[in-house]
Amino acid sequence: MHGIHHVTAIAGPATRNFDFYTQVLGLRFVKKTVNFDDPGTYHFYFGDEAGSPGSILTFFPWEHAAAGRAGVGQTQITSFRVPATAIGFWTHRFVEKGVAHEAPEKLFGETVLRFTDPDGMNLALVGVAGAETEAAWATSGIPQEHALRGFHGVTLLLEDKAPTAAILTDVLGFKETAREGALTRYASGAAVGGIVDIREAKGFLAGRMGRGSVHHVAFRAADDAEQAEMSRKLVASHHQHPTGQKDRNYFRSIYFREPGGVLFEIATDQPGFAVDEPKEELGKTLKLPRFLEPRRREIEAVLPALDVAS
Repeated sequence: MHGIHHVTAIAGPATRNFDFYTQVLGLRFVKKTVNFDDPGTYHFYFGDEAGSPGSILTFFPWEHAAAGRAGVGQTQITSFRVPATAIGFWTHRFVEKGVAHEAPEKLFGETVLRFTDPDGMNLALVGVAGAETEAAWATSGIPQEHALRGFHGVTLLLEDKAPTAAILTDVLGFKETAREGALTRYASGAAVGGIVDIREAKGFLAGRMGRGSVHHVAFRAADDAEQAEMSRKLVASHHQHPTGQKDRNYFRSIYFREPGGVLFEIATDQPGFAVDEPKEELGKTLKLPRFLEPRRREIEAVLPALDVAS
């Protein structure tokens, strides 16, 4: 199954990030670990009950990160699916919780509710007909019939859509399905995480990475063999230079910067987030990769305290 595997973004204070995504949006805290390349920093994973591919939004929460600037060469919007009947619930909830948001609008025939998190990250909820029949992670104050159902997709803001579109369609399993204004929609067929929209904006100001920015978008590969074939096509047909495979404990990844400037990852579906703790206990304790385990006391001493009650 092709589509988005996860999206990783940059946040400010860890506790504020944790509270917003678990208490306001009602996502499950799937994994508490660290940035493997910067182990003094958390790496948070939020998603559905099982941490399914296509549901996972991850963050590097850097306490003093400077604010990013939206612009060309970035992921402009990260959107989640909700039942079409839930948009009213979420509009009222955002008012009650003081979440900055816009009035709902129609896009590609669906109702879209745009909002920002406390770090200024651009997000949206998309009302999807029939999503109410799908399983969801319910929390206090958010009934199951209104809960988030994983990603709808991402919107990329690019100078020129053509080279990126070629990779989406030839390598990553998407195809063009619709156009509306400056937007072109690409879909993979996956219900969850199956949409990439490209907004072409020639001559627009380039973005700057920082707090509130998406760091990278990861796409799914079923296994190592499919990932290797994707890598081969990137090199042979698109003149890309993906990295070697990196073991991220919960998936194995390669990375490349697509022609529009966005960092893309291809991540395997396996082994998944239950590889080092039972599904029922996901996110409750700090998990470290084997090579960092000898430094656990040192790492725990510098990470901000986080109360994960459930």
